[in-house]
Amino acid sequence: MTRIFAILLAVVGLSAPVAAANIGDDGLHKAAWMRDTFLDMAEDLEEANAEGKRLVLMVEQRGCIYCKKMHEEVYPDEAISSYIDENFFVVQLNLHGSREMVDFDGDVRSEREMLRKWGILFTPTVIFLPEEVEDGKTAPQAAVATMPGAFQKGTTLDMYTWVNEKRYAMDSEEDFQRYHARRIQERAAAKED
Repeated sequence: MTRIFAILLAVVGLSAPVAAANIGDDGLHKAAWMRDTFLDMAEDLEEANAEGKRLVLMVEQRGCIYCKKMHEEVYPDEAISSYIDENFFVVQLNLHGSREMVDFDGDVRSEREMLRKWGILFTPTVIFLPEEVEDGKTAPQAAVATMPGAFQKGTTLDMYTWVNEKRYAMDSEEDFQRYHARRIQERAAAKED
């Protein structure tokens, strides 16, 4: 009887879907490069700067098919995952979460209240912050770029690279769209060689 039970258990286990990303108790996908913080934006920025990394706020929600796509198809790519891990301090926020957070302007609210205040409607939304935030500004007001939605690997890596290389600066002659178009052409040319 024990052997039959073991075989049955093995068959059921093999037929169960395999998750490509870890799911936390909050129902959100978890990546090794995500940070667990007290959600005080000024403290998170200070810690990111101390590590020589850029602060990124990643807004997601339970059951989000686009978040799932990013965590199962895009972020596991070694080039993307290692680039994020090496260059970014990523704090995940839950669109419907109840954890208390503190914005750069000192406002204290639950995640869901803060994200509503920020006008975040869709997930995933990735907010990229500068190294310094002016007094009185909120995270979205201070953001150097925002990536709303799910994108393919090339677009995602290009956005993280564009931000990390500070190509958003006003004196830069290459906005993200031009940068991304150039990178697409470069990747296509490299495949031809």
